[in-house]
Amino acid sequence: MSNLAIDPQWIGIGALAVLLAAAAYWGVRAYQRRARRRALLTRLGRVAFEAVHQILVPDGMGGFIHIDHLLLTPRGVLVLDTRRVAGLIFGGDQMSDWTVMGRGRRYTFDNPQPALYDRIAAVKALTGEVPVEGRLLFSNVGKFTKGKPKWVLMLDGIEVEFPVVDRGMKSSPAFASYGDAWSRLVAQLRPSPHLFTNL
Repeated sequence: MSNLAIDPQWIGIGALAVLLAAAAYWGVRAYQRRARRRALLTRLGRVAFEAVHQILVPDGMGGFIHIDHLLLTPRGVLVLDTRRVAGLIFGGDQMSDWTVMGRGRRYTFDNPQPALYDRIAAVKALTGEVPVEGRLLFSNVGKFTKGKPKWVLMLDGIEVEFPVVDRGMKSSPAFASYGDAWSRLVAQLRPSPHLFTNL
């Protein structure tokens, strides 16, 4: 029986190759996340006069509630809860859990609508008469095959439901109340420690 000797130099080269491959993989992933984030913020910026991201809003009970994105649009204030869910999504307004099937696995997550309603209520408490809407913004890597539940919006449809803004509207007298309410709202916000959701 012969002993197979391995040159330590080759062990070092193999370990270095593995480390370089891992670093390249994570570098590419980080770059892709940053690119998706820039693309999302650019897209949201086109449909809003003003926007703030990853913030905490007072909940009216001495605490704060996290909001992914707040936008000031021609229709008022828009609360966006963003989700990156890959696969086929099955959800409904009356379902407590929504199901995802994809990549050889199946899992569920809590119906996000009640949390969205809480976020809308917290913002409404600070904006007075200015309209406040909310949407659950899902990335295009997922698909609702049985129809979209209420307030669900896919990323590709955001400019359809919320067209690109006309910057001239911001200076109109009719829009002045929106701007005042937005300033009061922003003054009460805090940065959120939650991770940015990349779509």
